[in-house]
Amino acid sequence: MRILIYLLLLPLMVVVVACGGKKGASDKESVLATMDSVDAHGLQRMQTSKSEADFKFKGKDYHSIVSRTPDESLPHIKNEMGDTYVDNKIVLRLMRGNEKVFDKTFTKNDFSSVVDAKFLSNSILEGIVYDKITSQGIVYAASVCYPQTDLYMPLSITITSDGKMNIKKVDMLEEEYDDIPSN
Repeated sequence: MRILIYLLLLPLMVVVVACGGKKGASDKESVLATMDSVDAHGLQRMQTSKSEADFKFKGKDYHSIVSRTPDESLPHIKNEMGDTYVDNKIVLRLMRGNEKVFDKTFTKNDFSSVVDAKFLSNSILEGIVYDKITSQGIVYAASVCYPQTDLYMPLSITITSDGKMNIKKVDMLEEEYDDIPSN
C-alpha cells in the first residue's frame, strides 16, 4: 500500500518542485503560490499551486495547465481529531495551439461515479497532475484523500483529442507489482 502511495504522489511532487524545462516529449514547470496554512478560525488549507506541461499527442503540440485553490464555498471537512479543512477546486485546461480542447473545474464530487459516497464525505480533492500519453488520450492522475493522512483514492482522468473525458479508479498496476521484492 505504501509503495502505491509513493508511486502516485511522486508525479505530484515532481510537478511541485520542477523548476524548468526538460527537453523531449514533455516540459513541466510549477509555480508554488502559498504554503499550507491555518487561519485564526482553525481552518486548514492546502497550498495554492499551478503546474504547466507541454507535450505532443498524435503529432500535435498540447499545453496543459492545472491550478489548485482552496475553495471556501465547498463544505468543510472535519477529521476525527476535530481539525477542519477547506476543500479544493482544481481547474484543468488543455490547449492545442490556440484551440481550447478541454476546460473544467473539478471538485471531489466530479468523482462520485467511481468513489464511495462515505469516502467522499470525509475527504478533500488533493490534486490532479499530468501523468502520461496513451493511445486513448492524455492521462492525468488525480487523488481524493482524507486530509493529512495516507488514506486516499487514486484516480485517472483521460482526455481524448476531441475533449471527451473518462474517469476511473486506479487499481495497483501490474508494473507496480514488478517493483515489489519477492521473498
